[in-house]
Amino acid sequence: MQEELEKRWRLVLGSETRDELSVDLSKQETGIDNTLQALYNSDRKGGLGPSSPNVSRWLGDIREYFPNTIVKVMQQDALKRLNLTSMLTEPEMLETVIPDVHLVANLLTLGRAIPEKTKSTARMVVKKVVDELLQKLTAPTQQAISGSLNRSARNRRPRHNEINWSETIRRNLKHYQPEYKTVIPETRIGFGRKRKALKDIVLCIDQSGSMGTSVVYSGIFGAVMASIPAVNTKMVVFDTEVADLTEELQDPVELLFGVQLGGGTDIHKALTYCSQIITRPLDTVMVLITDLYEGGNQQEMRKKAAQLVDNGVQLITLLALNDDGSSFHDHSNADFLASIGVPVFACTPDLFPDLMAAALSKQDISQWAGANDIKLSGR
Repeated sequence: MQEELEKRWRLVLGSETRDELSVDLSKQETGIDNTLQALYNSDRKGGLGPSSPNVSRWLGDIREYFPNTIVKVMQQDALKRLNLTSMLTEPEMLETVIPDVHLVANLLTLGRAIPEKTKSTARMVVKKVVDELLQKLTAPTQQAISGSLNRSARNRRPRHNEINWSETIRRNLKHYQPEYKTVIPETRIGFGRKRKALKDIVLCIDQSGSMGTSVVYSGIFGAVMASIPAVNTKMVVFDTEVADLTEELQDPVELLFGVQLGGGTDIHKALTYCSQIITRPLDTVMVLITDLYEGGNQQEMRKKAAQLVDNGVQLITLLALNDDGSSFHDHSNADFLASIGVPVFACTPDLFPDLMAAALSKQDISQWAGANDIKLSGR
């Protein structure tokens, strides 16, 4: 037990302690030590090097020695500590990396810097992550949003394609005819506004570099919501310019490749554009996803936000939409938005469907946040 404990300390503290902790490491333990040394030994920064042929081997080693959850952490540490852009620009490197939402964010950050020979591989990596997220998030999002919409306004004379068959059958069970083994639908129930979206949703997303994972999750949720007939979803991304990606919502992979992470931030310009595409303010939920660091005209940005609220738009500001549920943000702008009744907070992806359901049913979002142990920012 003592020897095992010393080995663990030796691996934690690194090769500098080989004299103090003179333990014999097995071949596997030596391999683990080498992979950790290459990444975390401060005297060898850049040891793997962007152009080093050892990078591919190192990626293979960490997958051999560590579970996937640890591999993802080490990959992120390698990107940050060693600036391993080669991990993301060489096909053979991408093929050895375990894809996750952070890797997709890094690929989006590189954008046009990705060589042509790598783009097909990068697209495969993004598609794998997108497919996994869609599988995980589609059902809860559709259920939460569809269940929240008020369908109490029934149409008693619906056209055939407007009939709510499950509700019609339930209401007419008393008219069941045993001899014919069927139900006589004396009363037909239809969806009152079947052909028209009950609510409009506008996702306005800051695509500056610090918002990487939030952009990925937002794109996935946008694609899911776009598949729900009862809501009309628009997606707008911005830095110093504004891009409307609504047409790309049918293909989330293309949508994400349309994002260009990095650059400055002009929230005022984004809010101005969104105000122009909102046609039913009283039936619109607008989710502004940003850290609120305004690079444009802050005073005009605040005026535009207040104008949207005055017009009846239900405005929610998410400081982050990521697994951490935390963010760095501009507290002054958060305070202002809170003062005009706009809830400001960070949200994890697992809570986002419920958040949208609450917003679409016009619940008090501040109360919703409190019930979910979410701390609001601002006054």
